[in-house]
Amino acid sequence: MADIKSMFNKMSSPKQNGTGEPAPAKGQKGAIEKIYQKKSQLEHILLRPDTYIGSVERATETMWVYDKVKECMMQKELTSVPDCSFPGLYKIYDEILVNAADNKQRDPKMDVIKIDINQETNTISVYNNGSGIPVVMHKDEKMYVPTMIFGHLLTSSNYNDEEEKVTGGRNGYGAKLCNIFSTKFTVETASKQYKKHFKQTWGSNMTKASEPKIKDSGKDDDFTKIVFSPDLAKFKMEKLEDDIVLLMSRRAYDVAASSQGVKVYLNGERLKINKFKDYVDLYIKGKDDENGQPLKVVYEKVSDRWEVALTISDMGFQQVSFVNSIATTKGGKHVDTVADSVVKNVLEVLKKKNKGGVNIKPYQVKTHMWLFVNCLIVNPTFDSQTKENMTLQAKSFGSKCNLSEKFITAVTKCGLVESVLTWAKFKAQDQLVKASGKKQSKLKGIPKLEDANDAGTKNAHLCTLILTEGDSAKTLAVSGLSVVGRDHYGVFPLEGKPLNVRDASHKQVLENVEINNLIKILGLQYKKKYNSVDDLKTLRYGKVMIMADQDQDGSHIKGLIINFIHHNWPELLKLPFLEEFITPIVKATKKDKEISFYSLPEFEEWKKETENHHTYNIKYYKGLGTSTSKEAKEYFQNMDRHRIRFKYSGPTDDHHIELAFSKKGADQRKEWLTNHMDEVKRRKEIGLSERYLYTKETKTVTYSDFVNLELVLFSNGDNVRSIPSMIDGLKPGQRKVIFTCIKRNDKREVKVAQLAGSVAEHSAYHHGEQSLAMTIVNLAQNYVGSNNINLLEPRGQFGTRLSGGKDSASPRYIFTLMSPLTRLIFHPHDDPLLVHEFEDNQKIEPVYYLPIIPMVLVNGVEGIGTGWSTKIPNYNPRDIAENLRRLLDGEKPKVMHPWYKNFKGNVEGFGDKYVISGEAAILPGDKIEITELPVGTWTHNYKENVLEPMLGTDKVKPLISEYREYNTDTTVRFVVSLLPGKLSEIEAEGIHKVFKLQTTISMTCMNAFDYNCCLEKYDKVEEILREFYDLRVKYYVRRKDYLEGQLQAEADKLSNQARFILKKCDKGLVIENKKRKAMVEELIKRGYAPDPIADWKKRASKIQGLTALEDDDAQESEEEEPEPDPKGKPVDPDKAFQQLKEVKKFNYLLGMSMWMLTKEKKDELLKQRDQKLTELTTLKNKTAPMLWREDLDAFLIKLDEVEDKERREELNVNKKTSKAMAGKKNRKSMFDIIPSENGRRVEPKISDDLIKRIQAAEKAKTRKEIKKEYDPDDPTGISPSSGEKKPKARVKKEKPEKAEKPDKVDKAEKTDGLKQTKLTFKKEPKKKKMTFSGSSSGEMSASDAEVEVLVPRERTNARRAATRVQKYKDGSDDSGSDSEPELLDNKIDSDHEAPQTLSISDEDDDFNIKKNPAKKPAEMDSDCLFDSLIEDAKKDEPQKTLTKSKSESILIRRLNIERQRRCDTSVPPKEKAAPKRKLMNVDKDEKKTKKRPARVMLDQDSDDEDSIFDSKKGKKKTAANPKKKAKKKVESDSESDFNISDSSLSD
Repeated sequence: MADIKSMFNKMSSPKQNGTGEPAPAKGQKGAIEKIYQKKSQLEHILLRPDTYIGSVERATETMWVYDKVKECMMQKELTSVPDCSFPGLYKIYDEILVNAADNKQRDPKMDVIKIDINQETNTISVYNNGSGIPVVMHKDEKMYVPTMIFGHLLTSSNYNDEEEKVTGGRNGYGAKLCNIFSTKFTVETASKQYKKHFKQTWGSNMTKASEPKIKDSGKDDDFTKIVFSPDLAKFKMEKLEDDIVLLMSRRAYDVAASSQGVKVYLNGERLKINKFKDYVDLYIKGKDDENGQPLKVVYEKVSDRWEVALTISDMGFQQVSFVNSIATTKGGKHVDTVADSVVKNVLEVLKKKNKGGVNIKPYQVKTHMWLFVNCLIVNPTFDSQTKENMTLQAKSFGSKCNLSEKFITAVTKCGLVESVLTWAKFKAQDQLVKASGKKQSKLKGIPKLEDANDAGTKNAHLCTLILTEGDSAKTLAVSGLSVVGRDHYGVFPLEGKPLNVRDASHKQVLENVEINNLIKILGLQYKKKYNSVDDLKTLRYGKVMIMADQDQDGSHIKGLIINFIHHNWPELLKLPFLEEFITPIVKATKKDKEISFYSLPEFEEWKKETENHHTYNIKYYKGLGTSTSKEAKEYFQNMDRHRIRFKYSGPTDDHHIELAFSKKGADQRKEWLTNHMDEVKRRKEIGLSERYLYTKETKTVTYSDFVNLELVLFSNGDNVRSIPSMIDGLKPGQRKVIFTCIKRNDKREVKVAQLAGSVAEHSAYHHGEQSLAMTIVNLAQNYVGSNNINLLEPRGQFGTRLSGGKDSASPRYIFTLMSPLTRLIFHPHDDPLLVHEFEDNQKIEPVYYLPIIPMVLVNGVEGIGTGWSTKIPNYNPRDIAENLRRLLDGEKPKVMHPWYKNFKGNVEGFGDKYVISGEAAILPGDKIEITELPVGTWTHNYKENVLEPMLGTDKVKPLISEYREYNTDTTVRFVVSLLPGKLSEIEAEGIHKVFKLQTTISMTCMNAFDYNCCLEKYDKVEEILREFYDLRVKYYVRRKDYLEGQLQAEADKLSNQARFILKKCDKGLVIENKKRKAMVEELIKRGYAPDPIADWKKRASKIQGLTALEDDDAQESEEEEPEPDPKGKPVDPDKAFQQLKEVKKFNYLLGMSMWMLTKEKKDELLKQRDQKLTELTTLKNKTAPMLWREDLDAFLIKLDEVEDKERREELNVNKKTSKAMAGKKNRKSMFDIIPSENGRRVEPKISDDLIKRIQAAEKAKTRKEIKKEYDPDDPTGISPSSGEKKPKARVKKEKPEKAEKPDKVDKAEKTDGLKQTKLTFKKEPKKKKMTFSGSSSGEMSASDAEVEVLVPRERTNARRAATRVQKYKDGSDDSGSDSEPELLDNKIDSDHEAPQTLSISDEDDDFNIKKNPAKKPAEMDSDCLFDSLIEDAKKDEPQKTLTKSKSESILIRRLNIERQRRCDTSVPPKEKAAPKRKLMNVDKDEKKTKKRPARVMLDQDSDDEDSIFDSKKGKKKTAANPKKKAKKKVESDSESDFNISDSSLSD
């Protein structure tokens, strides 16, 4: 201490100022010395304590302390707590406490920490029973080690940064700061290893020290005890105050929670904390959430180094965290890492559930979290000596906190998601209030608004806003305003359909211009309730009138406006606020008489009641734009008839509006539509007309009636447009196209744009022609994943698999033609049996066609309607035809699986789903070849979304180095080059999974319209096939009956004509110069029937119920009725004569020309009659199933021809290409599109994640169970299903039991042929990696299984082994001379020499191991046994080792030597773990940084294996000891863990 005393003397000496200059004058004495001063480190610590231990100024702050009465943590205002959250006194106490906790990491056997705080005597003691400090003389510093590390600054055992430590000490201050700020500081320790007891005391802020007392210790003595009396004056205290004692006591609870397996005593009483979860419960005890329920805590012990717990917070983000037992009150990177992982997963759930629509950012989720983290970090760094904030980057933690799926699922159910959603909803409402309107007389900036003159004034409640469907309807309304005036009526056109605000996102509502304009025009305010008529006076308009078309889309617009008002201001619907303006949908005029109809059922009723309805001129009004300005004025003049008021009838109305527009009511909506379809079916069967809403007396309509009678028509129409018929597999738009093509019967190709126009003309298509053109394009597409049978032929670019058909050319440039298969599928003989639709009195497409096979299965279908959706995969038409034949034979159909034309991948069934896998192969040189993608995955999308991200970004590490494309419009080929060493990882995880080469098809959404036009759900494909079969058989019977009747009628007609000619030629029949009536009577008398064909058609239509045929005839008769010439000329008498009833009946006889009386014509008629009779006889001899078989045979023959033609065309193109490339240098490029012959095909396997998802879906479908609550006491978070079933599933997929058979091994070797070893050894890492592949894939069960390997415990064992060898003794001498305890020299050079000495001795120790070849397997550890098995296996194949290169042989010899040395050592396996790892990684310094040395070692081992496909050897290796392998991997992550010089030194 002499240097310190002399320094104080110099500072007090007035002789000189240190510069050799004379002393300053009396008035300036000491000025320079006071300004410029030099302090020792001890002086600096005492002068500026805030740099080292935090502030010592008194302040008040709220902090967590333990409440003994309530037995929980409480927040309390504490004095003596500075702004930085840690008082200096608390910090010096904490340094001693952390040192005691650190000893647990050095000595796993330590299990007691005792803390005593005596306020009266001002003493604090901390005791632990871990390994004592080495009581030995330090050779370089000439003092005992305890003296050096507690009485000298900047001394520590933690300066070796290459050594991976999970302790709290770092900088070498720690306990010395406690000594400096204490009046008395006593260290007492006993070392079992050195069998010595040490005690020494310091005083006066470490300026004085006693002599160390050394004595022999007991046999089992091992402890360290620190007793100190804080210098209270330095902390501006007179005694240990209650507040600081409370804080220190809470710190004892912290240590009890963060030190696993340690019993902590506070003032003689053991703290009731056995695990971290108990500590977390102290914080949340007695606390409730916003619903009054106790807070739910989600806890998981991720690994031996990580424990995480989480609950919700109502005070912003809160965290309680520990790093190596240090309380990081400000958090740090460890907290950020865990929080970010949780937030990322919670955000994904919030995106699905966030109906409020506010864009929730990560920090906003974080503010609702209360996070508890206890972790062990390798060599942590902090932003200051107070260690409140951990700054080490996550990549250097030494371990990863991989939270399990079970934990994340529990987090989403603990109330966090609901808490964030509640906040989001509140914020959304707040933003909406700002976007509200207000009452003002003039509005600016709203285009197309025709504002009422009194809007926003005192007469605003008298004003009505007319909302029209489009600009044309606005013109109609403005025309009508000339009648009612502009003062009280305004007009605003809606562009398309308004937004469904009920389920729209908050962003959608705020950014929707139309909704915002409506709010401003009406003056509506969010969150305001309009309960009375007086409240309506606060608006700019007192009423809203909806003026939309009288079609289904118009009804939908009305419903959306009602929904908009009801969702935001439901009270408005109870007031006279909403109205609608209806216009006629049909007008019937005759001379001056005009009848208007407002619904089609009403018009149909009128037609039935009015016999002469065909004499009226019928005009259909499809939209408001059809009406003229004159008609508009008429409408407004008769406002009472056209204005319909909406009336609120009670809660039933609210329910029906929500039913129609809420996504939550999907199931109820499905039932609602089903009931409607059943009612329509029932009324049709009993002959009742459809229900309709607007009668002649209708003045008001309830919201329930509007939904049930008008809006339901739109919803049902939406389903009809979106979901196909089970019978023909066509949607209405597609059916219209087929109908037009059949009607046109083009023999030459037609332009798609022209065909679209023709379809609109012939089938009354009311939507845009662009949509119709795309329907035509879709029917003609034939790429993989589209149609198995394209009903139209593509002539031009109709789209390819490159972009999923989106790359088709414009309809103006492409042509099409009906496929030759179409009329074989939709047979012409079935045409007469079809029931056609009628629209605007025009015959259009049939209700459904009658194909010979169910086309809904051939080409599949997808569609989303209202309340219903459908997805049916494609099936092989040949399989379908075969099953139909089996049904015809009375056999059961075979099970069918999805099939896609030209698809080369794999389709595998799993439960009620199918897994569709692409094709991949492994090429030499760490390359993967992808030659097929899953159905529905398009080439360009795959490249952009899968392959390009694998090249890596700033945030994502690359997986591949490059990829090359050899794709065509019909084939796929990617050649992907992997980064070195990645192939084994990818193979272990699954190539199909990593490269996303698998998709699923669900079989649970197969919905279609049945033959009654009612939606039906089908659980199995066989149900569709069976229902189609039953219906089709009936129609084949009908077809047979129809054809028989038709042939008989044709034969009768020909027979009558021949008989008539014979009688006429024989002059037995005289018809000349007779009256028409007499002529007809004569023919009837002689047995000549009226036209047999026409008569038979009428009879057939009545029998089969095909009323459409009668309507067709009536329509034709009406069309053929002569009309007066516009110039007033008389009607053509010939035409008038032909229309007479009697003439029509016998025109087939009397209308024959004179040429028919010739003998040739007579003979020809008789011959035709005989042919018809022969056909009739043949037809009668056939059954209905025989007709079906003939159709199927003809179809399959033609199908083969069409597909053969396609293949020949493709082959010819390839031949031409090869010829063109023959003379060029790059002939090889022609074959680049062909899969490589050297590739080893990767068998597709269903991944564990996929199995888990499918099984979860099946469980949810079959039964609804109450899910098990997350078990917070489960330390691993592994459920039996997730922890055990997954690995079993993976093993089952690989079928290892087959690999044990020797004959299979030989077969595999023969199959390899002369392949190079380079190609075969790449499979070995896959076999060896399967045990721990889960760690890289991130699966819960696999990762948790590995985490169970006690990584920190393994490392501490290694340190203890080093201590037992007593290398410390070798580097120091117990007989060193005693030295004075004063701090005279603070040099720390010797600290650098000890580890170096140890490292050399370690090497020497390793190389002096004696070999023991006679060692038995039972005496070996699992690694040695593993290596011995490899050696035995190699002896079986000595020949193949000769093929190795020289460099490989050298490497093998080196590895053999290392293996032998590992296995022969007599040191126990655990003790020898550190040297073994060091030797394994001697030449792999570069690999250390990647933390994958275990994999590198395995790859090199695999070079030594001659037959890589020897699955028997692979089986042995895998079975060696999976847990040990997992340990090997983790241990080898850091080599320096096993080179620790002294693991027992305290900070």
